[in-house]
Amino acid sequence: MSYFSLIYLGIFSLIISVLSFFNIIYSYYFNLYLSIDSYVYSLILSLITGSIFLFKKKDNYKINIFSKILTVILGYFLLPLILSIPFFFSIYNISFLDSYFETISGFTSTGFTIFENIKHLDQSLILWRSSTQWIGGLYFLFSIILLIDIFDNNLKKSLTNFITFDTSETLKQSFKILILYTGLTFFIFITLKVFDFRDFDSFNLSMTLISSGGFMPFNNLSIVLNSNVKQVIFSLLMLISFFSIFLSYNIIFLKNKNLNFFQEDLYLFFYLLSLVIIFFSFLNFKYDFSLLFFSLVSSISNIGFSLGNSPKNLSFIFLLLVIIGGSFFSTSSGLRFLKIYVLFKFSLNNLISHARPKNISSNKQLFSNISLDTLIINKYFLSVLIFIISLLFLSSFLTFFGVSFENAFKISILTLMNTVNSSLYGVEDFNFQNLQFVIKYFLIIFMIIGRVELLTILIILKKFLFKS
Repeated sequence: MSYFSLIYLGIFSLIISVLSFFNIIYSYYFNLYLSIDSYVYSLILSLITGSIFLFKKKDNYKINIFSKILTVILGYFLLPLILSIPFFFSIYNISFLDSYFETISGFTSTGFTIFENIKHLDQSLILWRSSTQWIGGLYFLFSIILLIDIFDNNLKKSLTNFITFDTSETLKQSFKILILYTGLTFFIFITLKVFDFRDFDSFNLSMTLISSGGFMPFNNLSIVLNSNVKQVIFSLLMLISFFSIFLSYNIIFLKNKNLNFFQEDLYLFFYLLSLVIIFFSFLNFKYDFSLLFFSLVSSISNIGFSLGNSPKNLSFIFLLLVIIGGSFFSTSSGLRFLKIYVLFKFSLNNLISHARPKNISSNKQLFSNISLDTLIINKYFLSVLIFIISLLFLSSFLTFFGVSFENAFKISILTLMNTVNSSLYGVEDFNFQNLQFVIKYFLIIFMIIGRVELLTILIILKKFLFKS
């Protein structure tokens, strides 16, 4: 591995050590001694790993896009190995595969779980589950910035409104993003506290919401969201992982406020508003507004939470919203609203140009005046195509191993879009614990693929299979 890769993974290993230390203190304070050893193991291993990585002698290896991709992908396999230790050494006799599955599910902010009854779990282990999501969301944010060149060079240019790619400023700005991510986590925590959530529930949910994860500290969310006001407030908090994190970054850290960057979030706001109006106009006579709004936000933010009385007959629509996703620079997954909007705009413009060739208008980048490159359009189309192929492959695979076609199709979408299975999508009772080991391995791989996008893996394969 290059020096850059080791530094990148070493820093996140040390963050894991901080989380491990926190869980040790928590377990000691609340006399949860049955689990404390497992966090000591993760602390020791993360410290050793982080120290080895960080103190490696610097080399002159050039940082290119391939080394960045390999670093990110390696992190998605390596870091969960450390994070899985508390699950494996817990009192619940969890196999290594199940421990790794649970950790990957948290780290990719998917939310699939092997535990059937959360209330029977040790509180420290519940806290650790939430921690895997929190650090996974942080890792995803940094990875998006790291791999921005792959998706769209124009996005990189727009990102320079709030981040410089000058290596001398990297550490300083990374620290700012870490502080922002942590600050937003505590903001969610305090807000939940104000609305009478328990300290433990508030803390776990804050780590879940900021990372767009799916783990809950209890079995049924409707127990705590027992009023319309709480449902609306919780929905608004879920939107934090739908909009760009740099919305807050710009407001807090930039001296000269550049309103141009608000345009992405402005389009997302109109997208959300349109959905709310449609849902309210056609479905308000059947369901409470707060319930519809909650279900809507839960899907577009790729969190996937549901209440017991969620409108199950709308599961297909909610799945479509899951696929579209949120902001490119958020912790949500999906294909990304930006891609879908640009492709729609491009296709519509081409249809108009064929119908009225004298009035051809140039295709513009959605959030700038830069003309859309054919390469960018092709990348976006390729992303959609890759998703469809991956969906068909995984659905067929699950069906082959005995999963019903409907469940296989829905679980495949949720896996690739890193969204928890719930009553919103009609798969709340899907049992991951009893799945064959082959299926679990495939779900692990595709949860990671959903997070990093198969496009990045194809670039790596092209590099090694078709060397120029």
